[in-house]
Amino acid sequence: MIPYGKQSINEQDIAAVVEVLRSSHLTQGPKVTEFEQALSHYCQSKHVIAVNSGTSALHIACLALGVTTGDIVWTSALSFVASANCALYCGATIDFVDVELNTGNMDMQLLADKLAHAKVQNRLPKVIIPVHYAGLPCDMAYLADLAKIYNFKIIEDACHALGATYQNKPVGCTQFSDICVFSFHPVKNITSGEGGAALTNCKHLAREMRLYSSHGITKEESEFYNDTQGAWYHEQQLLGYNYRMSDIHAALGISQLMRLDDFISKRQAIANHYVDRLQSYCKIISSNSIQRTSANHLFIIEVDGDKRKHLFDTLRMQGIWVQLHYMNITSQPYYKQLGFDCYNYPNTEIISASALSLPIYNDLSVSEQDRVIKSIVHYLQNK
Repeated sequence: MIPYGKQSINEQDIAAVVEVLRSSHLTQGPKVTEFEQALSHYCQSKHVIAVNSGTSALHIACLALGVTTGDIVWTSALSFVASANCALYCGATIDFVDVELNTGNMDMQLLADKLAHAKVQNRLPKVIIPVHYAGLPCDMAYLADLAKIYNFKIIEDACHALGATYQNKPVGCTQFSDICVFSFHPVKNITSGEGGAALTNCKHLAREMRLYSSHGITKEESEFYNDTQGAWYHEQQLLGYNYRMSDIHAALGISQLMRLDDFISKRQAIANHYVDRLQSYCKIISSNSIQRTSANHLFIIEVDGDKRKHLFDTLRMQGIWVQLHYMNITSQPYYKQLGFDCYNYPNTEIISASALSLPIYNDLSVSEQDRVIKSIVHYLQNK
C-alpha cells in the first residue's frame, strides 16, 4: 500500500528515543526544553511551548488571548475541525470565512468584506485563525493590516506549514501574528509521535500558555503570589490542563527537526514531479510564489464530483491510499446543529466536492510516485 502520508523514521530517531527510555526522566526532564529551543532557533521565534498535540496548542493559544464566553472567533471553513473546535472549548462563538479556489487558503478580500459588515453589526471577532492549507502560508501581511484596523488577534494554524516561508522568513516567526501553532502528528512534515507547539514573541502570552499546558501550576519563585514555604512549594494560578509533551516525544522531535530541510527539499521534488506530469489532466491546488514557499504537507488535485468518488475508490483498490482534505467544516452534523449552512461557503464546497490528496512523504520513491501518476492519468484519459 502507498499511503497519502507517513513518518520517516531512521536509526538516529530510534537511538534518540532509546536514550530517553534509558534515562531517569521520561517526562518533565531536559528534552522538552531542548526541543523548544531547537524550534525557537529554526523558526526565529522567542518563545516555544511544546505540548501533546496541535489541537492542545490551538486551545492554549485561544485561552492565552482571553477567548471566552461572549467572544467571537473566525477561521477557515476548509480545515480539520480542530481549527474551529478550539474556540468552542473556550465557550466562544465560532464563524467561518470562505477560501480562495486556487490555494484553499482564507480569501482575504472576502474576509475584509465580512469584517466591514461585522463592524456595522458590532459583531467583530476577537481572534481570527487563518489556516495555511496544505503547507502554503496565507497572506499574513494583509491579514495583519486588517488586524490593526479591526483590532483582532491572530493565531496562525500552521499545522501543515512547518518548513514553509513567508517573505523569506520561516513560518513560526510570528512576525504578522500573535501566536503560531504546529502539529507533529506522524503524517506531518516532522513527527514527535503525537505532539504540537505554540510559538510567540510575547513573553506574557508565552507564560500564560505554559501555565495552561501544565495544570496552571508554576514552580518559579519569581512568579509566586505568596511567600515560598520551601523547595516543595508551587502555586496553581489558573485552571490549566495536562497538555505537556513527554521527553520521549521531544527526543524524537529533536532528531526529526535536524532532518526537516531535507524533508522539505524531497517534498518539493515530489510536488514538482506531480505538477509536471498531471497539470495537463487536472487542476492542482496550491503553488509557491516569490513571497511564499509551501511546506508541501499535502498535494491536492481536483476532479469533478462523480469522477472523484470513482477515482478515489479505484486508486484505493489498487493500494494507493488517497484521502480527502477536507470536508467543509460547516457540513459536519455537529456544526449543522449550530445553524451553519455549508452552501454559504461556495468555494469551500467546490474544493470539498472535488479535492483528492495524493501520496506525498519523504520516503515516497520515484517508482511509487510514477505508479500513482500512471493510475490517475489512465483513469482521466478514459473517462
